[in-house]
Amino acid sequence: MTAPTPDDKKLASPPECRRQVKRGRNLIFLKDVASLGLTAFGGPQAHVAMMLRLLVDKRRYLTAPELLELMALCQILPGPSSTQTITAIGFRLGGPNLAYLTLLVWMLPAVCIMTVAGLSVSYLDKALVMRLVQYVQPVAVGFVAYSAYTIARKVIHTKTAVGLLVLSALLVYAVQVPWLMPILLLAGGLVTTFRYRKMPRQEKQPMQIEWANFVLWLGVLIGAAVLGQYTQLLPVRLFENFYRNGSLVFGGGQVLAPLLYTEFVEFKGYLTSEEFLSGLGLVQALPGPNFSFAAYIGALAMRGEGSGLSGQLLGALVGAAGIFMPGTLLIFFLIRFWDQLKRFRVVKASLEGINAVSAGFVWAATFLLYHPLPDTTVNLALIGATFLLLLWDRVPAYIIVGVALAAGLVI
Repeated sequence: MTAPTPDDKKLASPPECRRQVKRGRNLIFLKDVASLGLTAFGGPQAHVAMMLRLLVDKRRYLTAPELLELMALCQILPGPSSTQTITAIGFRLGGPNLAYLTLLVWMLPAVCIMTVAGLSVSYLDKALVMRLVQYVQPVAVGFVAYSAYTIARKVIHTKTAVGLLVLSALLVYAVQVPWLMPILLLAGGLVTTFRYRKMPRQEKQPMQIEWANFVLWLGVLIGAAVLGQYTQLLPVRLFENFYRNGSLVFGGGQVLAPLLYTEFVEFKGYLTSEEFLSGLGLVQALPGPNFSFAAYIGALAMRGEGSGLSGQLLGALVGAAGIFMPGTLLIFFLIRFWDQLKRFRVVKASLEGINAVSAGFVWAATFLLYHPLPDTTVNLALIGATFLLLLWDRVPAYIIVGVALAAGLVI
């Protein structure tokens, strides 16, 4: 028997094997994120439903309660909640580098499509867009309904949790204002906080809060405002406009749209009302984050600068960067000490209420997303069929969405 060579020892090195396994897992995760970026139709609620199915049930990157915790944490922050959630998952799996790649892979398909739309807005066929997505919308409701069922089954274990779920669902359905969600999350956590004595004690360690990302977020906010005021360069001012809106908006793309309309259509006149509504309708029909709408507005805002195609592409780039950056920096700030914070019994007890309220949000979203749809037999059948196919767990999500898109073109 020959003695092992140094190369053999190197190949058998446990740290090297672990690095290779981790690298392979990260590549699989990014492939899954790309799949979501291309098939996750229906807005943040449907995005979370598909994350639950792919990232939790199938891949087991995290548990359902952990996903709800991250979702609740992101809903308390300003910015695009589904984008922050999937970025936070990437951070937990592979640190900042994987988180940045996750953000890029997730947002790139929608941003590219909206950039092309901004360059060719005059040629968009609105009737074709609506025809294409006519069956995707009820399918998205089916995804959310399945998510509501699955989440409730996994995180609701007490009568208090049931009560919080029902109450939060009714309030969100009846009172549709963005500031209500953070308040309900905090209130739900407060209700179950009083049960902290039932939580097992854990060894506490001194809190280590890294302020770099928070300082960077605040510095960019102030710096962009000052730079835009003194230079008067349109790309800088556009970045500041989108960064400010991304830093202050709670409630996702639905709340962002009226703010952008007021600023860029009514006040600054960068695009017409018809152009704005065409882009808004298109982004609702696309998979991925609704905040990609900023790339469309940025491209149109730069068309009068005389810089041609390159100028419009720059406008789309600063629009996308400005709208996504604030939420990313804030979630990077909080996620670093969230696990330390959960070691406190008071915080751990509050998670029962926070998870129950989050589950109530998903139930409310099921009815809110169905409400605008025509109350037809076809739509009801599509919602039911989607729910049952997901429950059966044999048909991939992208096939369900693909069939719905194809049916929109053919039927």
